[in-house]
Amino acid sequence: MTTTETPLYLQGHLAPVPDEIEAVDLPVTGTLPPELTGRYLRNGPNPLPGENAGHWFAGHGMLHGVRLREGRAEWYRNRWVRTGALEGHPFVRPDGTFDRTAVHANTHVIEHGGRILALVENGLPYVVTPELETVGPDDFAGRLTTAMTAHPKTDPVTGDLHFFGYSPLPPYLTYHRLSAGGELVESAEVPVAGPTMMHDFAVTARHAVFLDLPMTFQMRAGLPYGWDDAYGARLGVMPLDRPGAVRWFEIDPCYVFHVGNAYEDEAGRIVLDVARYTRDAIAATWQAIGPSPSGHAAAAAAAGVATLHRWTIDPAAGTVAQAQLSEAGLEFPTVDDERVGRPNRYLYAVSDTEGILQHDAERGTVAAHGLGPDVVAGEAVFVPSGAPDRAEADGWLLSITTTRDGKASELLVLDATDVAGAPVARVTLPRGVPAGFHGSWIPDEDVRRSTCCP
Repeated sequence: MTTTETPLYLQGHLAPVPDEIEAVDLPVTGTLPPELTGRYLRNGPNPLPGENAGHWFAGHGMLHGVRLREGRAEWYRNRWVRTGALEGHPFVRPDGTFDRTAVHANTHVIEHGGRILALVENGLPYVVTPELETVGPDDFAGRLTTAMTAHPKTDPVTGDLHFFGYSPLPPYLTYHRLSAGGELVESAEVPVAGPTMMHDFAVTARHAVFLDLPMTFQMRAGLPYGWDDAYGARLGVMPLDRPGAVRWFEIDPCYVFHVGNAYEDEAGRIVLDVARYTRDAIAATWQAIGPSPSGHAAAAAAAGVATLHRWTIDPAAGTVAQAQLSEAGLEFPTVDDERVGRPNRYLYAVSDTEGILQHDAERGTVAAHGLGPDVVAGEAVFVPSGAPDRAEADGWLLSITTTRDGKASELLVLDATDVAGAPVARVTLPRGVPAGFHGSWIPDEDVRRSTCCP
């Protein structure tokens, strides 16, 4: 395969690494806050050497981790998530059913109920150790019979984990809830018209909000999903105390990979912030991260951007108002986890041209931490300072940055109260880390209560 035929996702900052390594006593520029004692873990696709998965989304999951403690960067290591897919097991069984363990587990990594879980939306979660070794799939004592989204939401008050599973076969969508201790305590089918690709959803203090959008299952080359003009677009509001009872609200056709946050305002309306794609933008993005030759993919990537939009759902009036909050193309919106489902002033995101962004809803402004044209930022994860009665932005943003040629990476630490300012610290990583998807900060107290292993 010539250079011009190599897909974008196998080049530069997206190119997979060929092996697992570890390094200790990493160089630090600046000063790491001693409060940052824990692990930053990030997941992403990484095919085995010589493999071409046919789409960026389809590479085997690889975890990258950086251990910080008391102002030092103790180690970096990376490990493939050893799933059934990595072992060569087929996802579709001879009888047409799915092997939910034969997945890539390449999208997110979280801690819940004392377990660290590597997630992908078409299969079971995989438990991993704090050192990133794979323990195995987890179906929550046999109670989970669907896939698990890679974007579950933890209620910061109850500690419950809300999530869903979607499927190309009925039931197309199922809601689930884990207790704070990690027990699957509730499941309910959510009726939808067909096999929609639902990557994310939202929760508030009292509701879940589902995004039933026109990317649907279709038999085609590459990933089997595509835009369906006939499907329509709507938002489903489900009271958390009445699982399965959903009220639907029609919206203009669009697609959303990632939700920033949702909450209920004083008037009882549901406010939902998302990274929204138009039909043309999602088509361009899909082409850019698919099997297209690199020249076409680069052009598609330039056109395929999401922008920050807000939907305000008024249940009393039966309406949805839509507003665009920013002109900047962006992705990977995040908030302080303690604000999930509650009003938030700040939302963080990543822009290919502007770096790491902080949207201030109170002032209507955007602060940007520019990285220059030769560096790409990964998702920015907020870590609270832990100070009593802290302000919302009192903490840090962690992001793995990678040069566009894929040769070098850093763990960037920003002061979330001054995102545009100089970094608090930069940890030099021992290799270029391919751009990936999502990650989490797991403090030591959560690692110490881990029940993943003997």
